[in-house]
Amino acid sequence: MSFVYLGLLLLSLAGMVLLDVREELFFAHAPRRAALVLLTGLAFFLAWDVAGISLGIFLHSPSDYATGWMVAPQIPVEEVVFLVFLCYLTMNLVRLTEKALARRSAAAGPGRADAP
Repeated sequence: MSFVYLGLLLLSLAGMVLLDVREELFFAHAPRRAALVLLTGLAFFLAWDVAGISLGIFLHSPSDYATGWMVAPQIPVEEVVFLVFLCYLTMNLVRLTEKALARRSAAAGPGRADAP
């Protein structure tokens, strides 16, 4: 049993939290809405995994870098943490893009907001 992969995932997730707090992106911007979006994304991807597992497409294979802890048949704990990270990363990127576009629009001035 190894915690290498889980540790790296948690470290990456901590980076997403720091970015979120620093830039007021996702949870720092609207916590309830963020939780709902994150849980919806997690549920979607877990359902996707379950469908893939039931079709024999996704199969878990033991790794020297993983804990071996399973949250369901063929679904290791690392998969759940990865999916949380993936959803969080995506929403942080969406909010960063929105903020960058808003700054660009504001910098163009009020009369030039719709200019190319």
